[in-house]
Amino acid sequence: QVQLVESGGGLVQPGGSLRLSCLASGVTFRNYLMRWYRQAPGRERELVAAMSPGGGLLEYADSVKGRFTISRDNSRNTVYLQMTSLKPEDTSVYLCNAEHGPTSQNYWGQGTQVTVSS
Repeated sequence: QVQLVESGGGLVQPGGSLRLSCLASGVTFRNYLMRWYRQAPGRERELVAAMSPGGGLLEYADSVKGRFTISRDNSRNTVYLQMTSLKPEDTSVYLCNAEHGPTSQNYWGQGTQVTVSS
């Protein structure tokens, strides 16, 4: 059974930092493209960051470039999202996604809430 479990969300003041984690089980993690998305109420789901299986290819939304960093530890089956200089508009549910390129298998976590507010 495939599971993606996000953690690390919470309430933070503007300008603060958080690190999100997504632990994967039931998959050969090192073979999966990993992505972080976010979705706020009434808004479309937005791709925040992505990292290739080997970690060599990265992609970021323009809105988070220079503030967020995606990384992965294949030995721990975990992908991270380090978020700094947080803004109120970063408030959202952050979701982890795993995709296996050759088979298009695609899995989602349940999400973790990030709220940026003073």
